[in-house]
Amino acid sequence: GGHAMMHVVATAGHVDHGKSTLVRALTGMEPDRLEEERRRGLTIELGFAWTTLPGGDRLAFVDVPGHERLVATMLAGVGPAPAVLFVVAADQGWQRQSEEHLAVLDALGVRHGLLAVTRRDLAGDAAADRVRKEALGRLAATSLGEVEAVMVSGATGEGMDDLRAALERLGKSLPGPDRDADVRLWVDRVFTVRGRGTVVTGTLGSGTIRVGDRLDAGGRTVRVRGLQSLKEEHDEVGAVARVAVNVHGGTAEIGRGEALLTPGRWLTTAVADVRLRGDPARELPRELVLHVGSAAVAAHVRPLGDDTARLSLRRPLPLRVGDVAL
Repeated sequence: GGHAMMHVVATAGHVDHGKSTLVRALTGMEPDRLEEERRRGLTIELGFAWTTLPGGDRLAFVDVPGHERLVATMLAGVGPAPAVLFVVAADQGWQRQSEEHLAVLDALGVRHGLLAVTRRDLAGDAAADRVRKEALGRLAATSLGEVEAVMVSGATGEGMDDLRAALERLGKSLPGPDRDADVRLWVDRVFTVRGRGTVVTGTLGSGTIRVGDRLDAGGRTVRVRGLQSLKEEHDEVGAVARVAVNVHGGTAEIGRGEALLTPGRWLTTAVADVRLRGDPARELPRELVLHVGSAAVAAHVRPLGDDTARLSLRRPLPLRVGDVAL
């Protein structure tokens, strides 16, 4: 049937620039009710909130804490084309953390985005306009290129309808997911629910998960006992979606940074050759931490050429050619 699409949008930008206020104004949900939600069991979809757009599609927000490394984690598996709502405060302007988040988005090659100039009520017209122009210029110099900009105030509600409309356009501009693809669900949280067992959450970027499916979790087979998306129970969930998966069997070891995989379809490897983006003159460290999906794995680095290197990973990961990592 013509069921509504879900789009997952990451929010980036300075931690104090009103991201939470904005997400709350859009969705009526607190993005950070972590502890309270944890106590209530399987209804948890942590650190994210959602809304239904005017045209009926649903939009889930994954909010990122301040640290730039977490931006990469947040975008893990968001789909074939991650989209970002970039937030800059009208009264504070471009900040170092704005620059850090933008550098990560650029390194990951994120091409779809929207600029929200927030706290519009706290700055005069000329100042807000200056902030908007500067931010647009900085975004334009990265993989994001030219994006739409909306002036908003979560406090007064100014511009919120414009923002909803712009988010709907952003959603429609994204390529559709491949629902027949092999599943690789990067686990971002794991918890135990009394009477239900282990529940993992993640963003399903491609493929479809069904109740009864057997999936591979680090070499062990687990069975899908239950599925939730946006707090509703489902027999199957296709990409793109935020999902909570109730799994059974071999689950004692599942941790953040692991992935649930379609069995027999993924090679895990502890050695990966990578092409480097960014400043070619930068001296490569001998050891680094590779961020891919929700995993952060220590790696030994051996340069192979000007822009290539061989990484030996402390633990093997399910990787494919074309994956992007930090």
